[in-house]
Amino acid sequence: MMEKKSLAETRVFDSRSMKKVLMHDSPWFRILNFNLSAGQVFPVHSHDTEGQLSIQVLEGTGEFLGKDDQAIPAQAGDLLLCDINEPHGVRAHTDLRILVTIAPPF
Repeated sequence: MMEKKSLAETRVFDSRSMKKVLMHDSPWFRILNFNLSAGQVFPVHSHDTEGQLSIQVLEGTGEFLGKDDQAIPAQAGDLLLCDINEPHGVRAHTDLRILVTIAPPF
């Protein structure tokens, strides 16, 4: 069964905390939309499990964050791919929207 989701409807920012919207959840993968206001940080973290993730920048500019203070510039259209047990995070320079896919979900 095909299902359409609208990312336009999830474009909500809060200067007090990042916004999280579950877009899809199945036994095969999970998709989350995170919206960070300028200056907010999605802290570097990792998950003690097997799998991979992608972080796609939908809108705005910022940095992908990794271990040892690694920072990779990120802008709309960029995609970060990594194992889910590798440290990852995001810093927003401007209002930033990201789409995170986790496979398999945990």
